[in-house]
Amino acid sequence: MTPLKNDRLIRALLRQEVDRTPIWIMRQAGRYLPEYRALRQKAGTFMELVQNPTLACEVTLQPLARYDLDAAILFSDILTIPHAMGLGLEFVAGEGPIFTKPIRHEQDVQNLPIPDPSEELNYVLDAIGLIQNELKGRVPLIGFGGSPWTLACYMVEGSGSKDFSKIRAMRYARPALLEALLDKLIEATVAYLNAQIAAGVNAVMIFDTWGGILSPNDYLHFSLKPMQKIIAQLNLNQNDRRIPCTIFTKNGGQHLSAMASSGADALGIDWMTSLAEAKHKVGDKVALQGNLDPAVLYGNPGTIVQAAQEMLDVYAGAPGHVFNLGHGIYPDVDPEHVAVLVETVHSYVGTRPII
Repeated sequence: MTPLKNDRLIRALLRQEVDRTPIWIMRQAGRYLPEYRALRQKAGTFMELVQNPTLACEVTLQPLARYDLDAAILFSDILTIPHAMGLGLEFVAGEGPIFTKPIRHEQDVQNLPIPDPSEELNYVLDAIGLIQNELKGRVPLIGFGGSPWTLACYMVEGSGSKDFSKIRAMRYARPALLEALLDKLIEATVAYLNAQIAAGVNAVMIFDTWGGILSPNDYLHFSLKPMQKIIAQLNLNQNDRRIPCTIFTKNGGQHLSAMASSGADALGIDWMTSLAEAKHKVGDKVALQGNLDPAVLYGNPGTIVQAAQEMLDVYAGAPGHVFNLGHGIYPDVDPEHVAVLVETVHSYVGTRPII
């Protein structure tokens, strides 16, 4: 693998000293960029964009052409695994992801295949190769997947949901069926992320979008436990280097102490938990990634600068912080406001000692 010219992200995720706080942004390659919107229109559909390695590479690199970011993140989607399982994924304008063959019965789970990443998901691996060839070690590339619980939510509901009543009903009425589904998703996700690692990503992240809808005990059992099983089976130690693993549970602030013992190197946190509180909870067990409120980017430049500086001062030079938003960037944000944020993070010294 090409040596990294900028390894700030990797060092921060492993709680090593860095010369400045690294920054990348969830959904940094997305609809707020006019160049993305033009390419999306050219591709036709979202999935055609995702499944075309050349176009996925181009999208991944678009934000790096604009901003001095410290990482690229693979342009893909967490629902690639259920799509490869044959559930008929479609993205409908104004509605989001829809599965034409949702999971309803025992036979549905029994019939689910475990996708071979080199076959059904080869377009993702091909995109990784193209991206790394273009990056030439400029910054790390982050690969990712969805948590088993989050994938199961979409697969059982058949789409997004306000209350996720179908999968929550399954949890109480047919818990064995839910466990069987999660077991298959654990196996599929381990294979998928290990294939991304073998293809050349420098870090991996597990997005647990819907773990926060669960009760405390159910979160530990149905969301965190499957992620722990995945982390334990990932090939994170590659000769003399570590592939850092981050887990992010939206609305998961109350679970940070448990998450810190998951085996992950870092935890993503949303803006509903203060960074100072999160730092106090996890101590020096893991790094933290986050957690600026994405809505701050609607503010004027002065507001953005002040909010970013306040967050940077929480760590005050201590190792283990990756600056990010507390969730994905909103599609109607002004790209120039993102430039203000990136420049602020990279230039601000504040209370940090010079290393």
